[in-house]
Amino acid sequence: MGLSVSVVGLWSLGWGVAGLLLLACAVRALNWAWWRPRQQERLLRAQGLQGTPYRFIRGDIKEDWRLLAEARSKPIPLSHHIIPRVAPFLRTAMNEFGKCSRPPVSLSLFCFANSLCFSKFLTLSLCYVQFGVSNSGKTFFTWFGPVPRVMIMDPELVREILSNKSGHFGRASLSPLGRALASGLISYHGGKWAKHRRILNPAFHVEKLKQMLPAFSACCGDLVGRWENLVGQEGSYELDVWPELQNFTGDVISRAAFGSSYEKGRRIFQLQVELTQLIFQAIQSGYIPGYRFLPTPQNNRIKAINREVRSILRGIIKERQEATGTGEATNNDLLGLLMESNLQHLQEHGNKNAGMTSDEVVEECKLFYFAGQETVSVLLTWTMVVLSMHPEWQVRAREEVLQVFGKNKPDFDGLSRLKIVTLILYEVLRLYPPAILIQQITYKTVKLGNIVYPPGVLLVLPIVFIHHDPDLWGKDASEFKPERFARGITKASKDQVAFFPFSGGPRVCIGQNFALLEAKTALCMILQQFSFELSPSSYTHAPRMLVTLQPQHGAQLRLHKL
Repeated sequence: MGLSVSVVGLWSLGWGVAGLLLLACAVRALNWAWWRPRQQERLLRAQGLQGTPYRFIRGDIKEDWRLLAEARSKPIPLSHHIIPRVAPFLRTAMNEFGKCSRPPVSLSLFCFANSLCFSKFLTLSLCYVQFGVSNSGKTFFTWFGPVPRVMIMDPELVREILSNKSGHFGRASLSPLGRALASGLISYHGGKWAKHRRILNPAFHVEKLKQMLPAFSACCGDLVGRWENLVGQEGSYELDVWPELQNFTGDVISRAAFGSSYEKGRRIFQLQVELTQLIFQAIQSGYIPGYRFLPTPQNNRIKAINREVRSILRGIIKERQEATGTGEATNNDLLGLLMESNLQHLQEHGNKNAGMTSDEVVEECKLFYFAGQETVSVLLTWTMVVLSMHPEWQVRAREEVLQVFGKNKPDFDGLSRLKIVTLILYEVLRLYPPAILIQQITYKTVKLGNIVYPPGVLLVLPIVFIHHDPDLWGKDASEFKPERFARGITKASKDQVAFFPFSGGPRVCIGQNFALLEAKTALCMILQQFSFELSPSSYTHAPRMLVTLQPQHGAQLRLHKL
């Protein structure tokens, strides 16, 4: 009898504990999906910020996707006014909320009696009264699910966020799909990020990049040779240069990153291209959190690709480590430079934690591929499209290239003297930045300008909006005028932080010099051999954002052999 009572008691206790756990989970979920967003919304509005009303769980995602699908359903006129197509929801929200009013701070801020975090929000409210309310300019907020997303257009505030001297901001965490593509340096924070950056920096030093110029020239020579064969005796040929330049940049990163292991590197590139396509399909089909664990053909293929890429990279790294042990290692490619720098850090600090693990080296190699290939391929594609739209600048660029190099291969000193080509690349990066925005998240309560933000707010730095802002660039902000950079980047606009295609601050893209050197080399060698124009029958102007800013329907040009 006593035993049965004990068993019943244990069952009752178990069910009680389970009930409490379920209740705690329910409260936490409700706080995440409703209480916290509603509190954040009240706090933002009380400071004069306007924005869309919060919708339970989904926020503005449905409307964002609807407007994006509508914008992508048709091309735009042949101009550089691309914002309505690449960011239609944010543009609509800016038109509605971008110039904010200045309502007084409401005393209702002090009346969150039902708040589970009353003291925290009371402290925030007192801060708001102390700092006051001022015109927030073009700052407004929308909702990414239950997370408020604040648009920051003021270059001074952009500078403060990117410099992150307070340590209160950080990159928004990558989604599982994003981590499947690439993680490495871009996904790290704090001490781990600083360590990896120190180890990676030597590989991207200017003197080291000079050693990679032959790889750039060799790959571009192959591309030009292929195009010459296509042109043939007819003297002209129409082709989509977008996939051609994707293959070219894939070849470059394979040679520059892995040198003697080029063929294995080429296989990694092919797998990464397939992986990118699979992940885009998953995103466009309305990817659901946790869905990746289901054994669907798509998920199985994504896992198989990741396994093969990791296996190839581990094999290459092991070969390099063995070659280092026998004194046969080469350090004139990115992997060799990375491993050399990593070894130096290990020897200097005398412990394994000072360097990268093999798995971390693998992730950095994947990032080399993804960032290096995507960024330069879109930059070159839009440059050729834009120079086709503005043939007078194509002529000027070609004259400069022929004056400096003739028909010879570009060298580093000559590339550094190119002015017209540099101005063109900067202006293309301004009008068609590889990434149209950067998102940072607040880790702590932080005052930015005259607004105090609680933790968990996404701060959007809308690169493409700032790059096209007439208040910063003048009334011709959406026109192609490379001469605006003639006196340098800092004097091209009304604020030197108004141009940041490669981000800025301590976390500025580590590979920007690599990307610009590769783009200059390729553009020079193309201009030496061809003139080009838009295909009047095939090209449609349809930029879209898929990780990078890409031509949705390709970039069909007609090449003419010089």
